[in-house]
Amino acid sequence: MALAPVFAVLGAVLGATPKLLVILLIAAGTRYLLKLARYAFSAIKQGSLKISGFDPEWSDPTHNIVRVLIIAFAVVVSYPYIPGSESAAFKGITIFIGVLFSLGSSSLLANLIAGYTMTYRRAFHIGDRIQVGDLMGDVTKVGLMVTNLRSVKNEEFVVPNSLILNANVINYTALAREQGLILHTTVGIGYETPWRQVEAMLLTAAERTPGLLREPPPFILQKSLGDYAVNYELNVYSDKPGAMYQLYTQLHRNILDVFNEHSVQIMTPSYVADPAEPKVVPKDQWFAAPAPSSNRVQIVHPQGEK
Repeated sequence: MALAPVFAVLGAVLGATPKLLVILLIAAGTRYLLKLARYAFSAIKQGSLKISGFDPEWSDPTHNIVRVLIIAFAVVVSYPYIPGSESAAFKGITIFIGVLFSLGSSSLLANLIAGYTMTYRRAFHIGDRIQVGDLMGDVTKVGLMVTNLRSVKNEEFVVPNSLILNANVINYTALAREQGLILHTTVGIGYETPWRQVEAMLLTAAERTPGLLREPPPFILQKSLGDYAVNYELNVYSDKPGAMYQLYTQLHRNILDVFNEHSVQIMTPSYVADPAEPKVVPKDQWFAAPAPSSNRVQIVHPQGEK
């Protein structure tokens, strides 16, 4: 009969109707659960629903995880009801797709897992200045796969999350506004200079540097008694991690000026003998051409820093 194939198809469809209805019911229930999860996590993010110990910043990544789990559970439950799921051809196709996914997704899954792990660790937030290995910059975007940093030279670093997870991360911003970031610099001064004088000059240089905190006050450590010099470390506090390089520059300038004022020589790396006269810059030559005749340099903060 010419209509035999048509009747066969209709018969197969009618025979599969109960299974298709089950799949539709599972799809409807899944859709309802997805809407319920979206509503709940949106309320947590907005603050209208609070759960003890659950940070609102976790709402979006947790919502994504829950959504994937719901969909995966629905697919597993629906699988036996898919028409033809028991055929050898269908099983072969699913195995082939699974092999392709497993071979091509190792690095993808590693970065995804690292992205979620960083979110729950709360190691840094957008706007923080961090250092990952040799890379330092301000966090501009935190994605599931990569994290974007903007360096002090306005370069963009795209760092894989798996690299961040396996590296030491230094966050300069996390405690800077509450406790202050400690900036430090070291100078080597000869033994013939009284240490009390050296410490007083270093503290004077810190007082002259705008942008540093007065409380907590700066402090000095005598790091070592070297072969040719005493190594002093000046430590100062700042609540502006985004301007740390500008503050270092101004602090170093003030140190040079103060030591020149008092004719105290900062030791050079290679020491042979004491010169007849200290190697300092006389005050009347501080502004030799083409230096501008100004004794104060404004600190220019990075974009967005106040």
